[in-house]
Amino acid sequence: MTERVLIIGGRGRIGSSVAQDILSHTQAEVTITGRTPDHGMNDPRVQFLVLDLADVEKLRKAIASTNLVVHCAGPFHYRDANVLKICIEHGVNYVDVSDHRSYTSKALKYHDAAIAAGVTAIVNTGIFPGISNSMVRQGVEQFDTAQKIHLSYLVSGSGGAGVTVMRTTFLGLQKPFESLIDGQWQMVKPYSQRETIDFPSPYGRTGVYWFDMPETFTLPHAFPSVKSVITKFGSVPDFYNHMTWIAAHVFPKQLMQRRAMIEFLAYVSHFMTDVTNRFSGIGVAVRSEITGRKDDREAVFCSSLVHGNTAVASGCGTGSIAQLLLDGKLKKPGVSPVEEALPTDLFEQAMQSRGIKISHNWL
Repeated sequence: MTERVLIIGGRGRIGSSVAQDILSHTQAEVTITGRTPDHGMNDPRVQFLVLDLADVEKLRKAIASTNLVVHCAGPFHYRDANVLKICIEHGVNYVDVSDHRSYTSKALKYHDAAIAAGVTAIVNTGIFPGISNSMVRQGVEQFDTAQKIHLSYLVSGSGGAGVTVMRTTFLGLQKPFESLIDGQWQMVKPYSQRETIDFPSPYGRTGVYWFDMPETFTLPHAFPSVKSVITKFGSVPDFYNHMTWIAAHVFPKQLMQRRAMIEFLAYVSHFMTDVTNRFSGIGVAVRSEITGRKDDREAVFCSSLVHGNTAVASGCGTGSIAQLLLDGKLKKPGVSPVEEALPTDLFEQAMQSRGIKISHNWL
């Protein structure tokens, strides 16, 4: 029996990458949704459905006739959890590329309902959050007791993504957020406390800044011994970092709260990256550093990943989860962030099958 996958928001660059990964690694039929009737994919296993998420009855009908829903329609700052709710009502497994704590918090409230329905729902499954979270789990498992998690993300130019990802960046600058530091929850200003990190080639030493990510509260829940979780983000070329810092710290807060301003900044940034992509590339680097105790000594375990296309890497993260669900290899009823749902052995197999190399070393 042919499996059917519904990709909501599949016309975007990340959604398209997820679709391509699923087509490459499974035999599933894929239905892509969008607001206009064109998906640009010439594959007999791909269909297109014009769908607005506000049309609840049409959404419900589309979900009821599928085996797996993949939610790629960001920015998730604005989204309710209605797609997940309908999936649970119809007993359909669910995956998303969500990347904001507000949405993750909404989704996790449906945990008990998903368990009762036997639905596996996995959130935050892209590249960061996503593959990065599984790198953390892989690192934490090296220790007797893990104490500190330091995640650093770096994106070149546009990352191969569209305007939606630019919106996400500027939406993340709007207000301070909570992070666990030395055992206490503290408020942190976005794009503050620049830190220079050694990333693998071709990036080298590059600046990163505090950035609001759902990992800041999902990782402490998954790994209770951890007392600090740091999530920092940066861009290449470096002048984008300075521009983003100005938007976060100099622009009037009231201005940054307006959707019109977010739209303006997103489109201007996307136009600029279209130019700089030619020499910066559109790749991504992730660095996970875990500090803990092993054999009664303090140690540091570092993992790093580099990929030439951020959107494609995100597609690999989400597509690999979809593949495991479709193959019946992954089943965890409830709503879980990826680090709680995906065992390390399956993660390593998925990355190897996609040619994604993760390097490790003890510091």
